[in-house]
Amino acid sequence: MKKFLSEFKKFALKGNVMDMAIGVIIATAFSAIVTSLVNDLFMPILTLLTGGVNVSGQFAILGKVPEGVTVTSLDQAKELGIATLNYGNFIQAIINFVLIALCLFLVVKGLNKMIEARKAPEAPKEPPRLCPYCQQEVDKKATRCPHCTSELPPEPEKK
Repeated sequence: MKKFLSEFKKFALKGNVMDMAIGVIIATAFSAIVTSLVNDLFMPILTLLTGGVNVSGQFAILGKVPEGVTVTSLDQAKELGIATLNYGNFIQAIINFVLIALCLFLVVKGLNKMIEARKAPEAPKEPPRLCPYCQQEVDKKATRCPHCTSELPPEPEKK
C-alpha cells in the first residue's frame, strides 16, 4: 500500500497533471464568463431583433390536451403531463454554441496577435549562394559545386 501511495503521489504531482488541473480550473472560470456574455448580452439583443420571441420557449404539443385547456407555455404543458417536442431548446443550444464558438475564436485570434506582436522580428534571410555554372544552391563554404563539380570562386567577404 505504501508503494502504491508513493507512486500515486509521484504521478499526481507531475508537472503535466498539475498543468492540466490548472487548465481545467481556468477553463471552468472562462466558461462562466462566456456563458454570461452569451446569456446576458447577446441573447437579449437577439430577442430584441426577433421581436421579443423567446426561442427556448418554442415547443410542439405531441400528447393529447385535455378538453377546454389551452397550453401557452412549456411549463404549463409539463405541469399537465403533456408530451412536447421542445425544438426551441435545441435551437437555443445551437445559438449558444455558435456564439460561444465565435467568442472563443475572437479570444484565440486576439491572443495570437498579441503573441505575434511580442515576437522579435526575424532578420532578413540572405539569398542562397548559387553555382555560376549550373545555378544550383551551394553551401557558402564550398569550393566545388556538389551538383556539377565545377570549381567555385571564393565567396566575397561581407562587411
